[in-house]
Amino acid sequence: MSKILMKAVRVNEYGDSGVLKLEDVERPEPQSGEVLVRVAYAAVIPLDWKIRSGILKDVFPQTLPYTPGAVVSGIIESVGDDVTEFEARDHVFGKMKQSYSEYGIVSVSEPYSLLNGLLHVPENLKLEDAATIGAGAESAWKALFTEGNLKSGQTVLIHAAAGGVGLFAVQLAKWKGAKVIGTASIENLDYVKSLGADQVIDYRTTPFEEVVKDVDLVVDTVGGSTQDRSWSVLKPGGCIVSLAQPLSQEKAREFGVTAKHSTAAPTYDDNKAIAQLLADGVIKAEIDSVYPLSEVKEAHLRSEGRHSRGRILLSANPI
Repeated sequence: MSKILMKAVRVNEYGDSGVLKLEDVERPEPQSGEVLVRVAYAAVIPLDWKIRSGILKDVFPQTLPYTPGAVVSGIIESVGDDVTEFEARDHVFGKMKQSYSEYGIVSVSEPYSLLNGLLHVPENLKLEDAATIGAGAESAWKALFTEGNLKSGQTVLIHAAAGGVGLFAVQLAKWKGAKVIGTASIENLDYVKSLGADQVIDYRTTPFEEVVKDVDLVVDTVGGSTQDRSWSVLKPGGCIVSLAQPLSQEKAREFGVTAKHSTAAPTYDDNKAIAQLLADGVIKAEIDSVYPLSEVKEAHLRSEGRHSRGRILLSANPI
């Protein structure tokens, strides 16, 4: 039987965006318990270019050459033996290794995890919006509810509120009934307000710690000095959750608060709930830009610039 080829992005060595190459590779075939996904959209997330650059090679080692990507939406092309919950032509989203490609394999016989697992796309949810959930909406959900235990009536401060995680955090916190304060650049102040934030602070002109106090929860997606200045705005017994870097437990004891580095794995039920909220129009996705696979270098440069509003996507098989 002749091999079927497909396009996939390959990284043969660590380095800048120039190491991303679009190549012809053999299309995989699903084995027992697996499905073959025709990729519609692969999300470009900061972790992708951090791994590509080599700065995380000790934390996330790769066997070179490798295909980047982990977040996907698409259509089931075919299924292997012993697959009952999916069938060809199903619209799906979730986690798939090597998602920067036209097709990929997902084992649906394994438990849903950070790197593997699919869900059906609800009716009325577009595939491009479904691709924003992984590492975006799911990270916001984890920080707010799994780690932060946010309740109705509480106050939350969300840093980088216009970013790929922050924009979902603002909406989900409002859906929960919380008061929401967000930090953003002046260009994004009105946008963050439109998401439902009660107060938006231009972080370039106003030190947030001078105008914010007694919050129940801080969601930090920035780290560095932003994290250092966040301790003082928490009320005693409050909580700070960082998606950027580990937090000082010594500082937490000093301020009488809880500090968590958000490492909880996403759950199937969480992502199912998020997808339904999107499908129902309760929350909305934001897509910064969509690039074809052939422009993967430009997509990474856009992500590395750290000023995108919403998710950056690669389009592998336009639907």
